[in-house]
Amino acid sequence: MASDRLKRKVYEKKIFPLQAELVKLQEWVRAEGQRVVVIFEGRDAAGKGGTIKRVAEYLNPRVARVVALPAPTERERTQWYFQRYIEHLPAAGQITLFDRSWYNRAGVERVMGFCTQEEYTRFLHQCPVFERLLVEDGILLRKYWFSVSDAEQERRFRDRQEDPMRQWKLSEMDLESITRWEEYSRAKDEMMIHTHIPEAPWYDVESEDKRRARINMIAHLLSTIPYHEVKKPHFKIPHRPRSSGYRRPPRSVETPVPDALAPSPT
Repeated sequence: MASDRLKRKVYEKKIFPLQAELVKLQEWVRAEGQRVVVIFEGRDAAGKGGTIKRVAEYLNPRVARVVALPAPTERERTQWYFQRYIEHLPAAGQITLFDRSWYNRAGVERVMGFCTQEEYTRFLHQCPVFERLLVEDGILLRKYWFSVSDAEQERRFRDRQEDPMRQWKLSEMDLESITRWEEYSRAKDEMMIHTHIPEAPWYDVESEDKRRARINMIAHLLSTIPYHEVKKPHFKIPHRPRSSGYRRPPRSVETPVPDALAPSPT
């Protein structure tokens, strides 16, 4: 399998043009007052975070927002389940990228027992209704499920464990996903049965190869939205006016940041 993975040079050649198209999509969203919601779900270590990073890399954070909510507070637990997600939905001219979403109830909450059977059943009934309302109101909703094998997931967990720069990505909840692999599989299958609807279908992203998965997901997203290139305004950089006598205060009164690249004194 390793030999079939997309080579870095090929990946870098393919990813940048797609990111350029995402910028065009962003400008179309802003100019036309569109609202876009993209949901990223899937197994732990399936590559969601890396894909979101590449999607948002060149986008204006005032237009495209990444939403990754923590566990609900005590107050939020007493609200209608979808309530805390609604406030993060986009206004006109905005894109929201959900790094996990309301589907937590059908996944981790279901498997780990963080919700009751009644709450879970109510979610499966209300979720399609909720999403139909979003689409009916004009929101462009796209849902992606990132799939990865049990062997590849475990390999990525071990990589994180050994990498001090990525150890923060590994949690006890992640490790539970190894011992509860089949429970998560059954939960995912049941979720798909109830929430794969014509108005908001699920799209499966095969993510054994992270680079290929990023390319495929972004290319597909672009193909599903009828955007077009928006004419950019032309800005003329003005000439700097003559000085009126302003003088900068002496540097001795400032507190400079030390030059980290300066040679150490001997």
